[in-house]
Amino acid sequence: MKEKQDLLVIKDLKKHFKIDRKETLKAVDGISFTIKKGETLGLVGESGCGKSTVGRTITQIYQPTSGEIIFDDENVHGKYSKAEQKKKKRDMQMIFQDPYSSLNPRMTVMEIISEGVLIHATNSSVQEREQKVNELLELVGLNKTHSGRYPHEFSGGQRQRIGIARALAVDPKFIVADEPIAALDVSIQAQIVNLLKTLQKEKELTYLFIAHDLSMVKYISDRIAVMYLGKIVELTESETLYEHPMHPYSEALLSAIPLPDPKMERSRKQIVLKGDVPSPIDIPSGCRFRTRCPKAMGVCSIIEPDFVERVPGHFVACHLHDEQVMAREDAVPIHKELS
Repeated sequence: MKEKQDLLVIKDLKKHFKIDRKETLKAVDGISFTIKKGETLGLVGESGCGKSTVGRTITQIYQPTSGEIIFDDENVHGKYSKAEQKKKKRDMQMIFQDPYSSLNPRMTVMEIISEGVLIHATNSSVQEREQKVNELLELVGLNKTHSGRYPHEFSGGQRQRIGIARALAVDPKFIVADEPIAALDVSIQAQIVNLLKTLQKEKELTYLFIAHDLSMVKYISDRIAVMYLGKIVELTESETLYEHPMHPYSEALLSAIPLPDPKMERSRKQIVLKGDVPSPIDIPSGCRFRTRCPKAMGVCSIIEPDFVERVPGHFVACHLHDEQVMAREDAVPIHKELS
């Protein structure tokens, strides 16, 4: 079987925001990963870890501070004509988290969805655009009678379907889904995820699926990247992460997922992380997770762990899996009450 090609390659991507002359918020602080054509990569982590900034930087809503974004074998931020830049932006679209604020309340559904078509296909007629919008509405589970209505006339789930139709309007190759189910009722979440999976097969789409709900991420993702304070700390196949997590942060996140079996739920031990996530303005020295890690060692405050492929296809940034570091004298637990 022929291996799928990389559609997106991220190399040491950084996005920093200048707060004032002295302070800089390091939202994304040097991450690297790839996404293959037709794949879904899940990106998970607590609120404020930089997940959404990653998506917005990839889709060029934000300009990166440094690093490379290679899309379809070309550097997104290379020197291109306006027409070439326009095509690159068309090929990468975004589904936003909040379906209530991401749709213009003064525009009809027809205007919202056709806006992208109007921008990227200026030679299309009004009739062609209307036909395209009606087809997209049917595709996402709505109907053409909805095209003349305004966003406030729809439920949250329906609004997110409109947002999905808007993203699909320009026939993209790659979609960043930025917590697309977070603002929806639990009863609607599965419907939207199933819709995304169906559209992926029909349209041969590639996804970056950003979320904090690990159970839903497992359902839709081929691989999962775990992010903490601007860094990816673990990346592997979905099943592998759930069965054999290698990073203490991943273990803590997974331990918080409720189990359907009441006996197993009562017998298992949940890992409760101490303290709050440090500020991305004042990042701890060494390993940035050490201030909350139940397995932290003295060396963790001195050396930042490298993001390394420890076993085939399984990348992790943790000293616990580095033999050279573990041989040091200061590789001993410092939080004995947590170890």
